[in-house]
Amino acid sequence: MGLGVPGFRPDAIDKASFSSFAPWQDLPMGPFLLRAALTGLALWIVTQIVPGIEIVGGDTTLQRVGIIFVVALIFGLVNAFIKPVVQLLSIPLYIVTLGLFHIVVNALMLWITAWITDKTAKHWGLYIADFWWDAIWAAIVLSLVGWVLSLVAGRIAR
Repeated sequence: MGLGVPGFRPDAIDKASFSSFAPWQDLPMGPFLLRAALTGLALWIVTQIVPGIEIVGGDTTLQRVGIIFVVALIFGLVNAFIKPVVQLLSIPLYIVTLGLFHIVVNALMLWITAWITDKTAKHWGLYIADFWWDAIWAAIVLSLVGWVLSLVAGRIAR
């Protein structure tokens, strides 16, 4: 008996059910959609910080949010399918630059995402004015913002 409640046994509590409150994990695509939403938020923050990076298209706030979410999905697909190939081919550059080439690879993934979204009929998506400075700075800021958001999301999930 515990807590003065008849029939209560502390050892009978399912500790796994109290270990984290993450209702999105029960959905079939929940973690993927959460990751895409966090990436979209990170991309939006980058557009607010780095000049030369913009999300274009959408007349209303809801349309802009939708465009940011679709850009985040495209960015996730580019990172999933193209980035591993580029990383494999650029192993010598990673070694020579002691890993700093990773920033250039991340900037290239942003550039590819901008190129894909620019090819849409209504020209919505990610716009990058200049690869060398804008995309490089955006890659650095996106890495930092993404890291902070993943820490926050991890803390919420606990």
